[in-house]
Amino acid sequence: MFKKMPGEEPHRIVSTTPDTAVVFQPAVVKTPAIITFVIFGWRAVSSLARTAFRHPAVVLAVVVPAVLSILYGWRIAVLLVTPIPVGLLTWSLIDRSTFARWVGWRLLAWWRLIWIYRRHWQPVMIISGLGRHIRGRDYLPRLGKVTCTSWADLITVHMLNGQAVKDWADRTDNLAQGFGASTCRVSRIKGGRLLLTFPRLDPLANPLSAIPMPEQPTVGPIEVGKQEDGRPWFLKVHGTHVLIAGATGAGKGSVLWSTIRGLLPAVRAGLVELWALDPKLMELSFGREIFSRYAADPAECADLLDEAVNRMQKRATRYAGERRSHIPTVADPFVLVLVDEVAFLTAYQADKDLKRRISAALATLTTQGRAVGFGVMAALQDPRKEVMNVRNLFPDKIALRLDESEQVDMVLGDGARDRGALADQISPNPELGAGVGYVRLETSPDPIRVRAAFVSDTDIRAMAGEAP
Repeated sequence: MFKKMPGEEPHRIVSTTPDTAVVFQPAVVKTPAIITFVIFGWRAVSSLARTAFRHPAVVLAVVVPAVLSILYGWRIAVLLVTPIPVGLLTWSLIDRSTFARWVGWRLLAWWRLIWIYRRHWQPVMIISGLGRHIRGRDYLPRLGKVTCTSWADLITVHMLNGQAVKDWADRTDNLAQGFGASTCRVSRIKGGRLLLTFPRLDPLANPLSAIPMPEQPTVGPIEVGKQEDGRPWFLKVHGTHVLIAGATGAGKGSVLWSTIRGLLPAVRAGLVELWALDPKLMELSFGREIFSRYAADPAECADLLDEAVNRMQKRATRYAGERRSHIPTVADPFVLVLVDEVAFLTAYQADKDLKRRISAALATLTTQGRAVGFGVMAALQDPRKEVMNVRNLFPDKIALRLDESEQVDMVLGDGARDRGALADQISPNPELGAGVGYVRLETSPDPIRVRAAFVSDTDIRAMAGEAP
């Protein structure tokens, strides 16, 4: 029935019928029990050492009472250990902020590391495509340190070899959903390390009242609102140019008027001049008395910009060979040109000659002005290139609520939305979203979420009444 096979192979055949494929049994190597015990023992010891190194406070909280109970009995252990939790409770009641900084947030970080991130890390990485399961083995990015702040979890991650930041930026929705957060933001630390930010709450959900004017004259940075981490938002205006983009009702006026409010003491001191272009006649005209120059008609706007270019060039001629940067003085004040709805002047203007003059003047000011003390702050609704062809000449950009996701990268640069600048998802409800936006500075590619303070009509009237 079977054809005899040479050598020792026939005894390995498990087939019982002639037409069944020949199957060979794999060789089995029996590991001595002592080696198995050594391996499992080593793994247990290394796991305990890792746990003690990563969570020393938790390990001490368990080990110390146990040792005291063994040595002196449980009554002595309770007597010696009780003052510690009582002291921590008293500390939390007396000074909650310092307790949270030194103890509270660290305990929360440990709990969220164990219960949320480490517990769900493997399935989230595999399902999102950031990890790989090959031949029974998981290749996963390494979860690093977890830090909790008052509003978010900050996660350090070591990428797999061959991964790029874009691989993570493309999967922020997967990461947010996998770890139960509303959003996820990705930023590079250095080398193969990333910082993932998972917000737990929104500290910018409530409108901000107008910020008090500085006591001393200053040209910046100007406090105009609050950052998402709770720190004040200081906007640089001297030595740069700022572009503000946002849909109707997004809060562009909040940024403009907060900047004006912060500069008003310097205006009174003669260190700053504010020039306003207000083609809509609805925003800047409300505080007209504040501005050194004001124009609303397109022809007047073109003349004002030409005058700014002329003064800038004269100042540059005086500075040539003597200085490379501008220091505001009464003789040479910092001039900030404010343009509300710049697209009306550069794209929607029917007079081609005026459009050409305005575009050329804005291009000249944004390319040559900041070194000699001339800055431009422009606001617009439509950030398309054909509408604002000099938008790349603004080093600092602010994206408030936008209508389309593609517009985010138009304003803040390629990849800004992938790194968490979700300006198209800001609420259209003024109570929730007016003044909320993302800032991308010249010195950093990572967008920062902010909210500008709301300057009411009453505040503007008071500012105009105090104008010099």
